[in-house]
Amino acid sequence: MSDRYRKVPSARLSRFAAFGQMAGGVASGMVAEGARRLARGERPQMRDLLLTPGNAQRVTEQLSRLRGAAMKLGQMISLDAGDMLPPELTAILAKLRDNAHHMPPAQLQKVLATQWGQDWRRRFAHFEASPIAAASIGQVHRARLPDGRVVAVKVQYPGVADSIDADVDNVATLLRLSGLLPSALDIAPLLGEAKIQLHEEADYLREARQMQLYADRLADDPRFLVPRPLDDWTTDQVLVMDYIAADSIDTLADASQAVRDRSMAALLDLVLHELFVFGHMQTDPNFANYRWRPESGEIVLLDFGAARPVPPETSNAYRTLLRAGLAGDRDGLRAALIDVGFVSPALVIRHGTALDAMIDTIIAHVLRPGLFDFADRSFVERLREQAMPVVGDTASWHLPPVETMFVQRKVSGTALLAVRMQARLPLVDMVAGMVAQD
Repeated sequence: MSDRYRKVPSARLSRFAAFGQMAGGVASGMVAEGARRLARGERPQMRDLLLTPGNAQRVTEQLSRLRGAAMKLGQMISLDAGDMLPPELTAILAKLRDNAHHMPPAQLQKVLATQWGQDWRRRFAHFEASPIAAASIGQVHRARLPDGRVVAVKVQYPGVADSIDADVDNVATLLRLSGLLPSALDIAPLLGEAKIQLHEEADYLREARQMQLYADRLADDPRFLVPRPLDDWTTDQVLVMDYIAADSIDTLADASQAVRDRSMAALLDLVLHELFVFGHMQTDPNFANYRWRPESGEIVLLDFGAARPVPPETSNAYRTLLRAGLAGDRDGLRAALIDVGFVSPALVIRHGTALDAMIDTIIAHVLRPGLFDFADRSFVERLREQAMPVVGDTASWHLPPVETMFVQRKVSGTALLAVRMQARLPLVDMVAGMVAQD
């Protein structure tokens, strides 16, 4: 069987065994790396032994095989960690954003027969057996209906929905045992919310409603295209939608500066509208959820399983935070960071000087005259140095409210895409125009 096809472990016992295999492989890798370093006369730290490329590769491979919540959490870690993870680990985990094994044909047949009946193929003029995309929750096939309409069929991996709670708990256990998280850090609210969101993403009927909502909302915006679901074909585990031919968003990087700037301005404007106008946000900024049509410049938006309302208090807190930043108000920005939940009062007491230095660095960089150059990362190293006392003091670590974390995930992911595209935007003017409105 091709390496591209791997059966999805659907039984709870087989998935648990896979986690055990993952933990065993990581432990073996740590022992081997420790022996190598001791032989060189070094005294390795536990964290250094864990975060090796070999161990990251083992974890990546197993999460890709498990798919579902396990792989989704790996994607979140790789995207959200930004500049805080070692480059080797970031590069390897980034593969989870783009790659997943495919279901073998027999497993695909069983899933679709369960959803549509044994004669499901008669409903199509043509159904492509090889998927055109594969991700954490499901894989996508292209098909043609008897009337000639081309559609995309997203098929959920078997056992994904039933394994979410156990997968999240198992990943949390691995993080705890790894020592990467301080024991005093309460991640229970985050884990609970992650389970809720993942269950929502596994409900394709819900995603179809969210897709329709965005298609209606952006119908008159020439910058975007959103597929529409076919309700008569969609079930809770199979989502049928319009097929829109488009290229990977990565191909946008080869376009001219003007085209890249125009496209990223559209995506940033969408985020600002989601946060301050729509009160509803697609919170998964995985780059695979964006595609680009070079002939028209349109951006195709995909995957609405993570779309969710933005509470008014979260929008208001972000508005206050951004207003303070645009005004260059350090004290106001510090207070807003506490209010939105990024910073705890205890952290301000313990590391107020370092926090103020970081705020000054960010304000100085963002408020420089002219277009904001996302490719200019000159301030990142300075921020790393200023953040070292905070990062090293695990007792001061703090998790923001889950609503803030999901919104910030979209904001940060959009910024990372703008960095990849080396966009230059009138960032201050765009943000100021939005936050000026109440």
